[in-house]
Amino acid sequence: MNQVTSTEKAQQPPASPPHLPSAVFEELEIVRDPSNLFHQTIEQVLIAAEHVGMRHHQKIILAQPKNEIMVHFPVLMDDGHHALFKGYRVQHNNALGPYKGGIRFHPHVSLDDVKSLAVLMTMKCSLVKVPYGGGKGGVKCNPRELSTEELKRVTRRFCAAISNQIGPDYDIPAPDVGTNSQIMAWFADTYQLMMPEHTRQDTHRIVTGKPVEMGGSVGREKATGQGLVDVLKEMLPELGIDVAKCRFSLIGFGNVGGWTGRLLCELGATLAAVLDHTGAIHNDKGIDAEALTTHVAETGGVGGFHDAESISTEEFYGLELDVLVPAALEQMITSKEAALINARVVAEGANAPTTPEGDAVLIQRGIEILPAILCNAGGVTVSYFEWVQNKTSTVWSGEDIDERLNTHMILAARRVKLAAVKYECDMRTASYCAALEQIAKVYDLRGVFP
Repeated sequence: MNQVTSTEKAQQPPASPPHLPSAVFEELEIVRDPSNLFHQTIEQVLIAAEHVGMRHHQKIILAQPKNEIMVHFPVLMDDGHHALFKGYRVQHNNALGPYKGGIRFHPHVSLDDVKSLAVLMTMKCSLVKVPYGGGKGGVKCNPRELSTEELKRVTRRFCAAISNQIGPDYDIPAPDVGTNSQIMAWFADTYQLMMPEHTRQDTHRIVTGKPVEMGGSVGREKATGQGLVDVLKEMLPELGIDVAKCRFSLIGFGNVGGWTGRLLCELGATLAAVLDHTGAIHNDKGIDAEALTTHVAETGGVGGFHDAESISTEEFYGLELDVLVPAALEQMITSKEAALINARVVAEGANAPTTPEGDAVLIQRGIEILPAILCNAGGVTVSYFEWVQNKTSTVWSGEDIDERLNTHMILAARRVKLAAVKYECDMRTASYCAALEQIAKVYDLRGVFP
């Protein structure tokens, strides 16, 4: 058998780019909309599937969710009238294990966005090698406009509406945008009360991200931010950036952005600017992340923080920094923002924060993108730890959680780096390739019934 030398290999023409997934879209009668987040996500997955050499039937399975659940439910409001709410639960794929994914409460929740996030959960779980598939859910509402009692009733009615489609070994929700550990506590209590009495002793596993007092895991609240910091510690040195000396900015200062800011500052990094729905703030000498956390808790946003100046959105993106961390909602960085960004690295703390057009501009400008399914996988990883602790009636220490999380995140980052070299592609495509290799192997072993 003839072997190709490294010199001969270098002289060979580069491999042809993978075919666009138009054939799969056409076969499944998907009319591609470039602005549709689900279509964007599936296209990226299918491009990576071409790199990996996935079989055709595996591609079409991944191109659509297994189950799409839509519910409408009435809720009694504080003024005595009933309002009708719409909720979703999408179960994308369970080849690797039970469906897993958050529930968000947000006024712009839509079916296609939830479908996209469920796909990303499938990829994320595979990449970090936790035995889950991808799911996602949400309720179209504005939690900021609901009283505590209204929020509780919305949570309980939504849980009741989907209770027959979820389960502690089938589909396990978690917090997401607009939800938190308190909402998970109400959700778990509702589910337990709806189950037959002889099954209730093990139903607290129905959700993760619960309060620690109810079986939640130590470290779950900071998990996504901690995982992102672990990835930065692994990836930045190879890009010539010292994490302890880096200057960074954040889009969003909620759970993910807040913890990322505090944890990076603890390492010695400088938080130079933050942008959220209340405006943008900047302090060239560094923003105190702990003080900002207190300010946001009291006021609801970063605007008006006493120890920073207010700047425009354009000025925020144009700051010369090492790392920009988008940690808010999807599609925040379009081609417009990408053209303004003056950071060396974009580390995606949010799900799908960069549009394909924005992606292309960043790549063209030589800005490294650390993809979301790697950077924000810490949350689902520690959710898995919580689920295991509940299942085995054990409690792990915070140090044990951090050590286990670090192992998962570092190995996932290295898989992405290896895939980038193996398939000669950008980091985002490489992250999907690394995830799809695992899924393809499982489908080869399982086959398709019958």
